[in-house]
Amino acid sequence: MSTSPFKNDILKGQVALITGGGTGINFGVGLVLGGHGAKLAITGRRPNVLEEACQKFKAQGIEAVGFQGDVRDAKSCEKVIESVLKHFGRVDLLVNGAAGNFLCAAEDLSSNAFQTVIGIDLLGTFNMSKAAFNALRDSKGSIINISATLHYGATIYQTHASAAKAGVDSVTRSLAIEWGKYGIRVNGIAPGPIADTEGMKRLGAGIGEEVVAGKIPLQRFGTTQEIGFAALFLASKVASGYISGDTIVVDGASWLSRESFVTPEIYQHIAEGRKQEQSSKPAKQSAKL
Repeated sequence: MSTSPFKNDILKGQVALITGGGTGINFGVGLVLGGHGAKLAITGRRPNVLEEACQKFKAQGIEAVGFQGDVRDAKSCEKVIESVLKHFGRVDLLVNGAAGNFLCAAEDLSSNAFQTVIGIDLLGTFNMSKAAFNALRDSKGSIINISATLHYGATIYQTHASAAKAGVDSVTRSLAIEWGKYGIRVNGIAPGPIADTEGMKRLGAGIGEEVVAGKIPLQRFGTTQEIGFAALFLASKVASGYISGDTIVVDGASWLSRESFVTPEIYQHIAEGRKQEQSSKPAKQSAKL
């Protein structure tokens, strides 16, 4: 990375495992970490997404391997760690980035939908962290949990994700004090609105980019590379070796002056469109016993 302020071999010899590393912010984090010497292991539920991402990493000269897994399943996480250790021999950094989210009013949010987001974001963060514990203890490595600012105050239509990310921040702090004696640092990154990501497309609700950007004090979206550089800083023992238990906000100060750009009127429009889409789908036939 010619524009990087860091030495391009700052993570040479290290292995970074990124959950949800095939797309969006997590893919961007992988590009930065890999571009500074790290070997990448990425995991997710869709093999085709992992394969496509690995090809893109390799095109940038980054060694990367994908391992299919589901962070909601503790056994699946253990198998991923076993596979990474078998392939690379070590794990130095775990980036818990797998997440799920969508806009939904609390009165319309099903228990199953709430549980799904909690399962991916919160339980997934714990499952993978616990599965990687022994490997990180051996390498005196670190964990970076990708969080959010939704729960800094409150965010409408985000009860599920806000609860999940609040839990993630709590896990970050708790693991930092419990695992510090093993030399494991645990930190988080809370991104703001990031351009060209699936999350921004879903949560932006089709509102013009200029409108959303205008509500951010820095008057622009963030980039996946900027989140990647924050992760690189936290991954470096030289740069951040005494930082643990903290979550760095990378959002252009947007949460400090936040005014929801998804108004009740906009949400109602989205909800009605969703109902029409569902009603137009053919009814599923009942399975015969």
